[in-house]
Amino acid sequence: MSVVPVRAAAGAVPEAGARPEEAAAPLAPRARLVPALAAVYRAQLSRARVARIPLLFVATFQSIGIMVLLRGVVDGGDPARSVVSGSSVLVVAFVALNLLAQYFGQLRAGGGLDHYATLPVPPAAVVLGAAAAYASFTVPGTVVTAVTGCVLFQLPMAHLWVLAAVLPLAGAALAGLGAALGLLAPRPELATLCGQLGMSAALLLGVLPAERMPAVIGWARDLLPSTYGVEAMARSFDPHPDWVAVCADLGVCAAVGVLSLAVATWAYRRAAAR
Repeated sequence: MSVVPVRAAAGAVPEAGARPEEAAAPLAPRARLVPALAAVYRAQLSRARVARIPLLFVATFQSIGIMVLLRGVVDGGDPARSVVSGSSVLVVAFVALNLLAQYFGQLRAGGGLDHYATLPVPPAAVVLGAAAAYASFTVPGTVVTAVTGCVLFQLPMAHLWVLAAVLPLAGAALAGLGAALGLLAPRPELATLCGQLGMSAALLLGVLPAERMPAVIGWARDLLPSTYGVEAMARSFDPHPDWVAVCADLGVCAAVGVLSLAVATWAYRRAAAR
């Protein structure tokens, strides 16, 4: 009677006399978070630099156009600060929130998450790397928009260095929100819709002066992550800025950024496991 050989299961210790090719190959060690994050960041930044430059011009032109239109309505003072700050952060919302929601929605629908799931890369590295790449891609457009707005409304530029804190913190909050929307949406069309709605909310609630809005709209404005970046930048235009209030707004941005990126990481694990 012939005996059919039974192949050893993966991870089991092969029997004595088994051939080497029948033994289970050891898995490669899982990549550490920081090197994996850097690799994903470089790859996403290269991809964005090629495919997203025209959209960055659109985002910058859109924000500058809004300031030009409102220049005939807003003369100066607090409303002008809100317009310039909101238009500058709007560039971040267009790229980091809207485009990132579309990217992850298409990645999920096209099976791209399966590719990342087969790599020994932590889920947090994928989400953080993509979010950081899209957020840092907005730096030139945001700086150009802020400088143009200061010239249009005769605002001081002495404290524009605040953008160095506003950009990464507001970018992290909006990018995390965009990634979560793209990963949680059941279809890429809904991810695109959610990204567009989020950008529209950043436009309407961030650019328009808060004191001219109804109370209900003001509450909705407080729930938008980019609001606190807008407030921090607007306070920096004062002759003697309240740096405690600026730091408080930036702290809220940082907390929301950590929370939104954590939700996006959880959404990535959930989508990759399906």
